[in-house]
Amino acid sequence: MIIALDIGERRIGMAVSETGILATPHSVLVRKSKQEDFVRLQLLLDQLKVERIVVGLPYSLSGEIGPQAKRVMHYVEAMSKVISLPIEYFDESYSTVEAQDYLIATGQKRVPIDAAAAAIILQKYLDKFSVETL
Repeated sequence: MIIALDIGERRIGMAVSETGILATPHSVLVRKSKQEDFVRLQLLLDQLKVERIVVGLPYSLSGEIGPQAKRVMHYVEAMSKVISLPIEYFDESYSTVEAQDYLIATGQKRVPIDAAAAAIILQKYLDKFSVETL
């Protein structure tokens, strides 16, 4: 099981893939303190039997690591001291916009935007690495 995290200032969108082929929106974790977030994440990771974490990294429009990406990296650095799973970064550029467009086009009003964005990130990750392994 692979999980993708779309880490925002107030929420963490999550998506999962059991097969390594298709990403599915999972849920949204409302952020509190890092310590509490990590405990709740660890419980979910254990429950789902997650083997790998993919974290969306918000590059700036120029492709640079900007302030938001640095905040995400700092958060993940702290998380990696508590959660001992492989963690990879993956470009999340335009994932929220794509998720909004998809949800509008399909009429899915019940899927949280943060979870849908995490699913976009994870699907792109899966597509990239499944093509590279062929």
